[in-house]
Amino acid sequence: SASPHEVTLVSETLNQRFVAEQPEKLVGDRAYDSDPLDEQLAAIGIEMIAPHRRNRKRAKTQDGRKLRRYKRRWKVERLFAWLGNFRRLVVRYEHKLENFVALVKLGCIMILLRRYL
Repeated sequence: SASPHEVTLVSETLNQRFVAEQPEKLVGDRAYDSDPLDEQLAAIGIEMIAPHRRNRKRAKTQDGRKLRRYKRRWKVERLFAWLGNFRRLVVRYEHKLENFVALVKLGCIMILLRRYL
């Protein structure tokens, strides 16, 4: 079966976040350029930062200042690439979510230790 579009999973992902605090801003790629998503996130106090699609019909809602945060998105993408080097994270052997989350945290710790030691 096909995977669902990422925009449809935003609210579910925010409800299952690791931290107690709700984020003030959410940074996404062009696929997140959706006016209904912007309105949905604004209703709960989250600002969506995503570059507009080239074929956008409505007026632009982002300016250059907000998109400066988008330029630093590569750091998160690089972290995901580094986590992809851990086989137990790429091929999910764990059936329990708690075990998988613990391995993701362990992978992040190992990346930090390699970086600073």
